[in-house]
Parts: sequence; C-alpha cells; structure tokens
Amino acid sequence: MARLPAGVRAVAFDLDGTLVDSAPDIAAAANATLDSLGMARVPEARVALAIGDGVDMLIERTLTESAGSTPAPDRLAAGIARFREEYAKRAWVASRLYPGVAEGLDALRARGLSLACVTNKASRFTGEVLERAGLASRFDLVCCADTPEQRKPRPDLLLGACAKLRVAPREMLFVGDSSIDVAAARAAGCPVVLVDYGYTRGRPASEAGADAVIRSLVDLAGASCTDSGGG
Repeated sequence: MARLPAGVRAVAFDLDGTLVDSAPDIAAAANATLDSLGMARVPEARVALAIGDGVDMLIERTLTESAGSTPAPDRLAAGIARFREEYAKRAWVASRLYPGVAEGLDALRARGLSLACVTNKASRFTGEVLERAGLASRFDLVCCADTPEQRKPRPDLLLGACAKLRVAPREMLFVGDSSIDVAAARAAGCPVVLVDYGYTRGRPASEAGADAVIRSLVDLAGASCTDSGGG
C-alpha cells in the first residue's frame, strides 16, 4: 500500500486512465472519424495506446496506425476536427469509473485534503465527463489543457493548480497512470503516484519512475499522511 507523503495538503488526479476508463468512447469516436475519412478502423486496444497527449497526438497516432504512414497536415486537421464532433456525441456512453475511485476521493476529502483534476483533456469534454461520472462535485479545482502549450508533460497545469489551491508543489501529490504524468510531476516538483490499471502505452506503471504504484485510490486514502516519507 502506498503512503501519502508527509506534509501533503492536496491531491491532484489525471482523468483518462486514472479516474475514468474512457477508452471505449474515445475509440468509438476515433473509428467514426476514420470511417468519415474512408480509412481502416483501429482496434480499441491500439487507440488506447494513443491516449494521454491530447487530441492532436491521439488523432495523428490513430491515422498513422490506420494508414501505416504519417498523415498529411490537411488530413490530420480534418481528422482532429471530425474527432471533436464525434466525441462530443459520445463522451459518456461506454465509459465508466474505475473501481474504488468515488470511495477513494470521498475518503481523501474526509481527511481534509483539497482535490483537483488535472488533465490534458479539453475543458469542453472534461466537464461533461466529470458530471456524467458523478465526480464534478468532489473536486475543488479542475485544470484542463485547452492549448497544446498547457499539456503535460509540461508542468504548467500542475503549477497552476498548486497556485490556485495555495499549496507548494511538494505539498500536492499527483496521481496518474503513465510516464507523461510522472514527467509532469517531476517538472513541477510534486510527488507522484501511478495507478497500475491505466493507459501506460505499453510500459508497465512500475517502470515509469513514480514514487509508488497503487491498485486503487482506496489504497492511497487508507494510508496515514504522517506515516512516511516520500515527499
């Protein structure tokens, strides 16, 4: 069981692959996009490997997977625009909360910790997903990447969350599912924990360099803030 680092006053969470299994709906939207472009579909498991860096990279990787070559700029732009339309229709159809998420968030809040969601997902989709998942009211703050410059692994979103929550980076634990999340946390100066069930893009969470790996948010919530030391 992972322990919360001593002195932690806030916990921030990635969204896709950490709180919500959104791959089914993202893959459905991606494949509807491919259909519209007359391209071959891509299996959901392969689309899931492209999740994490924002829509632009998701579609570039998916089109490349489908065609076997990097898409031309105009083709990529058309794909990105169409994906946004398709995903808006199905942002919460087959997506689901991972087990223990609601319980873990409630337990952390009960301990007086501030909670934030920090995601590379655009705000137009993040709000709907959090509402439909029943999570919106559990967060004190939601930070989304509406421009490429904001996206993790840059530290901007995490540093912005720290400032708004009035905590130092070392006082905010970041919980994610991939090496992108680890890189962002390290750049911001935040301690970081990964879940072992998300979208690791083919690399086990245990090899991504986090301070710890957990099976459930309940595991994290059950540890004492003053027990140990990582932070």
